[in-house]
Amino acid sequence: MRARFDPPSDLPEAADGRAGARRRLGDREGVLASMFLLPTIGYIVLLVGAPFVLALTFSVTDVTTGSAAHHFVGLANFRAVWDDPVFRKSLMNTLEFTAITMVFVVVLSTALALLLAADFRAKRLVRFFLLLPWTTPIALAAIAWLWLLDNLFSPIDWLLREVHLLGPNGHMNWLGVPSLARTSVIAVQVWRLTPLAAVIILAGLSAIPRDIDDAAAVDGAGFWRRLWEITTPLTLPVTAIAVLFGAILTFTDMAVVYILTPGGGAGNATQVLTTWAFYKGINAGDLGQGAAIALFLFPLLLASAIAILVAVRRTEVI
Repeated sequence: MRARFDPPSDLPEAADGRAGARRRLGDREGVLASMFLLPTIGYIVLLVGAPFVLALTFSVTDVTTGSAAHHFVGLANFRAVWDDPVFRKSLMNTLEFTAITMVFVVVLSTALALLLAADFRAKRLVRFFLLLPWTTPIALAAIAWLWLLDNLFSPIDWLLREVHLLGPNGHMNWLGVPSLARTSVIAVQVWRLTPLAAVIILAGLSAIPRDIDDAAAVDGAGFWRRLWEITTPLTLPVTAIAVLFGAILTFTDMAVVYILTPGGGAGNATQVLTTWAFYKGINAGDLGQGAAIALFLFPLLLASAIAILVAVRRTEVI
């Protein structure tokens, strides 16, 4: 006759102990925070920190793409870069493009956010089309704009001819004339970044209590007065965040200029720091000077980010 097996009476207690240990581990916020932050830290270290350290190393050496041998040259690359007139023009273009783009982005994105916050028919369809520029890959979008701005087959020129703003055989050399090329690059950047800023500002509009706006309307405040005295001040922090994201994306973008105006356009009219760093470091093979040019982006971006974040903090305190 087979003997009956009775499990030890302490097994349920052991299981309860392990379950309690797991519960205690899940309740420890410090452990969970470290686990959730670990992938982000790994991403920053591998894809941001390591290239940054490598760029710092290259910038003080004479390393080239043709030879692995390199020697320490100190700040010679930075001095050579600063003495280069193309670099100075690229720096001014980068600052100018970013500033002008952000002005138009703030104005247009605020108008779009107010439109999206209103109730009307086909609202979801309008949102879909407004977000398309942001969701479209930048390289694909730039190629589409390259066709739209073609000096012979541009549909924009055809439209201008149809409304008699151009002659029957007239056309605009959008990407060949320096002033038009610069305007085209800025226009594409504005078209690309406005939807993102509009979504961010829309989130700020959604957070404004309706009672405030309704009370102002009851007191006789019109649309423009409510916009300047209520909506704008209350959405200023999120607008500043939208400007920060847009400035970073414009400042570090290379695809638009590289695809629309290869080589920086006529007379380097559209040359920016990112494209000049690529041409100098990769095409010309001088990795040291290319890294030095790229590193000029860091202090400018850091100063801009600190200034915007400080302004946001002061606005929140007020």
